[in-house]
Amino acid sequence: MTADPTTGPVAEFRSGLREIMPLAAGVVIYGLAFGVLASQALMGGLETGAMGSLVFAGAAQIVAVERAVAGAGALAALVAGIALNLRLVLVTASIRAFFTDRPWWQVALGAHFSTDENWAMTVAARKAGRDVGYWHLIGGGAGLFAAWLCSTVAGVMFASAIPEPRALGIDFAFTAAFILIARTLWQGRQDLLPWGTSIAVVALALWSGALDPSWALILGGVAGAVIAGIAGDD
Repeated sequence: MTADPTTGPVAEFRSGLREIMPLAAGVVIYGLAFGVLASQALMGGLETGAMGSLVFAGAAQIVAVERAVAGAGALAALVAGIALNLRLVLVTASIRAFFTDRPWWQVALGAHFSTDENWAMTVAARKAGRDVGYWHLIGGGAGLFAAWLCSTVAGVMFASAIPEPRALGIDFAFTAAFILIARTLWQGRQDLLPWGTSIAVVALALWSGALDPSWALILGGVAGAVIAGIAGDD
């Protein structure tokens, strides 16, 4: 692996931060959409910002809030968000060498800042022969984190200024934002099996009528994560 011309944690952090900017622009789009949705769930800017800071997972947050708005209950909303985020167990496992011999706070920060986008960016940089790792991942995560928090809070403020957001069709933003996030998560043909499994499990659960839609989504998320783990799909 060839040495990168710029070395050291600070230079690596700045490199990750700079290179994530094009992807962060996309995050801003569905961050604004989520802010509008959070406003419909009667969440203010403070609550939305706090949720983004603690959870920092767009798809999981969207599903959790959507389930809460649908009246599924706090427990179902929480578990649905967790089930959707199980893929990040595989993501962090694939880069476990980044966290070896680091203090606990760096391990916790790395796990919190690991997303599909900055993980893929750092892994691609390493495959290209660049000597990057933990701080490159953190730099990318920091850029996404700032973009997500600012855009979600801005979305709440925007929605609060609209007297009747449903009259403008903004209630469709839940679906539109989730479709956009799902598109960014798709990595190619290797995703066909876990995604197909999740869809099939949810469809069968809903068709049978044995489970509430919230728990059908949870079951589908868990099934997909298990299949991805067995198939070695990172």
